[in-house]
Amino acid sequence: MDSADRTVTPQPEIAVLGGGCFWCLEAAFQEIRGITSVEPGYAGGHTLRPTYEQVSTGETGHAEVVHTTFDPSVITYNDLLEIFFALHDPTTPNRQGNDIGPEYRSIILYTSEEQQKIAEATRATVQTLWPGLVTTEIKLLDHFWPAEESHHNYFRRNPAQAYCQIVINPKLQHLRAKFQSRLKPEYQ
Repeated sequence: MDSADRTVTPQPEIAVLGGGCFWCLEAAFQEIRGITSVEPGYAGGHTLRPTYEQVSTGETGHAEVVHTTFDPSVITYNDLLEIFFALHDPTTPNRQGNDIGPEYRSIILYTSEEQQKIAEATRATVQTLWPGLVTTEIKLLDHFWPAEESHHNYFRRNPAQAYCQIVINPKLQHLRAKFQSRLKPEYQ
């Protein structure tokens, strides 16, 4: 086989994002074409192997985040950030709705210089769309700590739970209306 006949398959990439409660972002990103896995967890802080209870105190420095693996030939990092910014209010420091504390802050944890540049450019563009200051933190991913198993697939396992109905469902409805062309077939 001639080397010119070989097709290069892009390697999966990761994006680590926090925009409030990780249950919301997990449920939304699970519906997006090109995203192959979504795992809730903690990042951006200083405590090793944090637990949900520790992160909830606001003293670990960690935010609730999702670790997404995606196929860049299907969805770009820039596209993921567009969806991310549409799913939360990036102007409320340490808060999303009734979820209050530094663990609910808006944060992008980049893994490369290219991701950093894209994140900064996207945040600047988003700033032009909001009257208030966009407070999304952008920093290098140091370590991702997976959340406890009880937090994985939370919406899928608890769709009738009040938080899921009141907070997550409206975000999913917004996602489906605004990004229909980006949804996996089973969500269209």
